[in-house]
Amino acid sequence: MTASRRRQWLVPTGLIALSLVPVAAGAARLTQLAGGVPVTSENARFFAMPAPVIVHIIGATVFCLVGAFQFVPTLRRNAWHRRAGRLLVPFGLAAATSGLWMAVFYDLPAHDNALLEAFRLLFGTLMIVSLVLGVTSIVRHDVRQHRLWMMRGYAIGLGAGTQVLVILPWTIAFGAPNATVRALLMASGWIINLAFVEVISRRPSRSHSTERLMQPAASSLR
Repeated sequence: MTASRRRQWLVPTGLIALSLVPVAAGAARLTQLAGGVPVTSENARFFAMPAPVIVHIIGATVFCLVGAFQFVPTLRRNAWHRRAGRLLVPFGLAAATSGLWMAVFYDLPAHDNALLEAFRLLFGTLMIVSLVLGVTSIVRHDVRQHRLWMMRGYAIGLGAGTQVLVILPWTIAFGAPNATVRALLMASGWIINLAFVEVISRRPSRSHSTERLMQPAASSLR
């Protein structure tokens, strides 16, 4: 593999690595639901209403992992981009809407509070809006806005990975955060990802490397 081919895989590799912890946690949750582990105060809400969490885990896993390959330049030059995008948009919407449902209807666990619930509702709604605007932008043949909105939607969907990177150092340095600090740390994960998208989007458009990064995380439905 040439150096240029290796470089084009750096971004998707990093995105997949960022997804691994929440994907593994989701797989563990599905295993618990399928394996009949004891019901506790921590997992009772999932056993009482398993469908939303199953939809959320499957939707988020497909969206984050398959979406990472949308950043590979050679894949964007063939039919992969459109076909994968047509898969990713509904999976992303499923992840976001099921997340909103859980935030509203599941009982709050002991380590969460109303502030975190509000953040989940806010960023879940923003993810849905981003994906919808990404689709409507490409229908209007506005490729730049399509790319930006899809990247924003992907950034929010990938928030759980960044949250691990934010919360873990805090826990090591200061111990387990209380509910309010945890809510703020969780929000910072989404904000960091969105801020990165905005920084990338404002770099000079003549830069070839910037153009590579500013590719959509979901479908071009042209």
